[in-house]
Parts: sequence; C-alpha cells; structure tokens
Amino acid sequence: MSVSKGSLDELRIERGDDDTGRAGAWLGWGSVLAVLLAAALFGWFRLGRSVEVRTVVLAPPDPAEERVLLNASGYVTARRAATVSSKVTGKVTEVRIEEGTRVEAGQVLAQLDDANTKASLKLAEAQLRSAQVALAETRVRLDEAEKELARISNLVSNRVASASDLDRAEAEVKSRQAQLEKQTADISVAEHQVALWQQQLDDTTIRAPFAGVVTTKNAQPGEMISPVSAGGGFTRTGIGTIVDMTSLEIEVDVNESYLNRVRVDQPVEATLDAYQDWKIPAHVIAVIPTADREKSTVKVRVGFDQLDPRILPEMAVKVAFLREGEPTAAERLPLVPAAAVQADGDQRAVWVVQEGKAAKRLIQTGDQQERQFRVLAGLNAGDRVVVEGQDKLRKGQRVREMPR
Repeated sequence: MSVSKGSLDELRIERGDDDTGRAGAWLGWGSVLAVLLAAALFGWFRLGRSVEVRTVVLAPPDPAEERVLLNASGYVTARRAATVSSKVTGKVTEVRIEEGTRVEAGQVLAQLDDANTKASLKLAEAQLRSAQVALAETRVRLDEAEKELARISNLVSNRVASASDLDRAEAEVKSRQAQLEKQTADISVAEHQVALWQQQLDDTTIRAPFAGVVTTKNAQPGEMISPVSAGGGFTRTGIGTIVDMTSLEIEVDVNESYLNRVRVDQPVEATLDAYQDWKIPAHVIAVIPTADREKSTVKVRVGFDQLDPRILPEMAVKVAFLREGEPTAAERLPLVPAAAVQADGDQRAVWVVQEGKAAKRLIQTGDQQERQFRVLAGLNAGDRVVVEGQDKLRKGQRVREMPR
C-alpha cells in the first residue's frame, strides 16, 4: 500500500504561538521554584544549625542592692604614718624595734653613737664653769675697787689725796664693771653652748613621734643614718615606719560622671578583698576639691564607723555608696547589661532566648548605671538575654547557651 506525500503532510500536527509561550512559562516557574527551594534549604541549614551564645537571666534588683547608688574601689590608708629618722648623721648603735611592735609616743626606738657629742658637751660645761669662776673673781675685784674709791673720795675731801688719785680709783671701778658685764655675757654664751651640745646629745636618741605600730624596720646596728640622702647607698635615711592604726581610712577615686552621687556624711558599706563576707559600715569624710586630669576622677575620703584589728594599711577595698531613704519606683526596675543592648535604628534592642531559639526584642531604657541600663519596657523578669554572640543570630536561630 502506498501513501502519498500529500497524505503525510495532512497528518502533521501544527504547533502555534500559544504552545511555545506555555512551555516558556513552565520553564520560568521551574527556575523560581529552584531558587526558592535553594533559599529554603540554605535558611533551614542556617537556622537549623545551633549557635553558641552567652546569656544572663533578667532579674529585678536585689533589695539589698537597691540602696546602692555607686560602687567604687580603693585602698586602706593611714592619715598618720611616718618614717622615723634622726636629726643628725651618725652610726646606729642600738635598734629597739621590730615589725609589728606597738610603741608609745616618746618611746626610744634607736640609739646613735654619742661619744663625740658627750666629749663636746663636757668641754662646753668646763668652759661654763671657768667663766663662772672668772665672773666671781671680777665681782671681788669690783667690790675692792668700789671700797678704794670711797676711801680716796674721803681723802680728797680732806685734801689729803689729789684729784688724780680719785680719777684713777673711778677708772678702776668702771673697768671692773665693764669686765663684769663682759664675763656675764660670756657665761650666757657658755650656757647656750652647753644647751646646744645637750640637744645634740638628745638627738642621738631616736624616739617615736606618736603612738602606733611599726610596719617596717629599715636600719641595723653599725649602719650610718642621716636625715638626708648622703653617702650613697651605704647611708640609711630612716630607722623604721610607724603607722597610727587609729587614723585608718579609705581613699577611692570616683569618676567625674558619678560625683553627683557622693556627698559628705553619706553612708558607705565597705568590703575588704581579704574578708569579702564582712560588710563594714563607714561614711564619707570629705570629697577632695580637685580632679585628676588624666584619669578624670576625684578622690574621696571614707572613714570607718568602727575600727577593727583586721583592717590593715594598703588593703584593697570595695565601697558601695548608699542612699538614704527608699528607692523610687523607677529605681526598682531591672537592669540589663550594656553589652546586650544594640542599636536598631532610632531604638534599642536585645536578643532573648525562648525555647532554645533566638528572638529580637525592642526595649526602652532609662539611665545608664556604670555598665548597665535600666529597663523601662520590653523585657520581663526571667527573660534570658544574650550578652555575647549576638552578631551570629537570626530570628528563629537555634542557640545553645554557654555556661557563665
């Protein structure tokens, strides 16, 4: 059976423009679906992969901390402390103190070699005695001259003696009087000389200027000591250091930004680093009226309400400046770490963890206290706020919390 070419042409299916457009549309939709599927797979992979973050649980302020206006740190210092030295240069012959020794005002701490000073004192005393003897002799001679003058005066009145004899007698009296005045002055000089050497002898005995405790011992018998740095490294400038333990107080540096929270007589709670469970009541003594330009701080003196033997000079201490009265309602709101707060346009936001996933919250904050913000709205007590690792988070991101 034979089929003609014309018959075959009649059986061919004709594809018009509508069929071509429909095929192109299916191809476009397939591409879009592929992109969406790839994005979904990428998002599922990224959100499905957990990210390590560090969180804190937002809690209302501790009632014990509501009174705290400002925290600072400083050191225990002594208002009265002295490195005791001598007024003269000399060799140490005796030291009567050790570290930890309790001394009273005027107590002998050390003794210097006084042999030369004693010899000079004896010489001055001998010179004083010699001057006193000479003065006594001059007084006798003056008395004799005055009597001679009286006799001559009688003889002259009776015309037995001449006027020249009277003149000589008067000159002798005046000479003895002048000699008496000079020797009286010499005795005063000798007495001052004796007092000078006596003072220098006393200066060889080193005494405590006030009552306290010896914290350092700087010299030993046989060493030279001087009130100034003389003789190089072989000459000491002090016997030891005494601290008046009744003058202990705290010195802290307060940032200028928070100085308005500090005032004189304000109650303070001090905590020594050595005894962190011991809360020591104290108060502000004075705010030093000058600032440190480099550190932007102002020094504040804090006094202890009651001293204790456990408080020692140079101990590190933390102080909390307390308020008087009850805190306001705003001050009772919770605090969030500043590290958790991020800028979100004109607002602030934080990341929180809910059921193992990350969620972003817009919040309203109040005043900043050191490294924390007061939360006015947007967070509740018990929320787990992310403080580290926020840059890796996306909404719905699975997270695992690292231990603090």
